[in-house]
Amino acid sequence: MYIWKQWKLPRTRVKNLMKLGMPEWKAYRNGSTRKGYWAIAGSGILHHTITNERLARRGYYDISKAYKSLHLI
Repeated sequence: MYIWKQWKLPRTRVKNLMKLGMPEWKAYRNGSTRKGYWAIAGSGILHHTITNERLARRGYYDISKAYKSLHLI
């Protein structure tokens, strides 16, 4: 969600979704949505384009992995 929030303008969202491999028509539809950050965080828009593996490659910290290593389930 924090990456989506950094892409403040719809044109920035569309451009970056296309860079992540989303088709242009789908990127325009999803990038120009008026839904709030919370609704987008739970939708498939971010789950399919910004995955945990992609975030790990970029150096972002995986919170769920850290939690599992600290708390034995």
